[in-house]
Amino acid sequence: MNRRKFLATSVAFVGGVVLTYGTAWANKAESRLEVPESAAKGSETIIKLTVIHSANSFFHHVEWAWIQVNGKEKARWDFSTSNLPESETFSRTVKVKIEENLEIKAKASCNLHGSANEAVATIKML
Repeated sequence: MNRRKFLATSVAFVGGVVLTYGTAWANKAESRLEVPESAAKGSETIIKLTVIHSANSFFHHVEWAWIQVNGKEKARWDFSTSNLPESETFSRTVKVKIEENLEIKAKASCNLHGSANEAVATIKML
């Protein structure tokens, strides 16, 4: 087999594998929130965001994640090929002071496939 034919066959094979199995490796970034159900007025509590994504590599990674409290962005983390998350499942925390009932939203997005969900939770002020 000559060199040109070998390269063409190799490229076709690799392309076929990627097209056939690529979606099995792909997933959207999933967000989960952990918060207390209630907290006393004036107290501080921690919001924990956990992001789950099956790959964090140079080409395929979580691009960003954020937490909103009562419609205002409280924290945002941006990632890139030179600043990847530390693992496929990672967490970030934010402290908030309880002055009213809180509606918390969180979301993360894969640079190729987008977001699987927007996590929502509430903290009731006591």
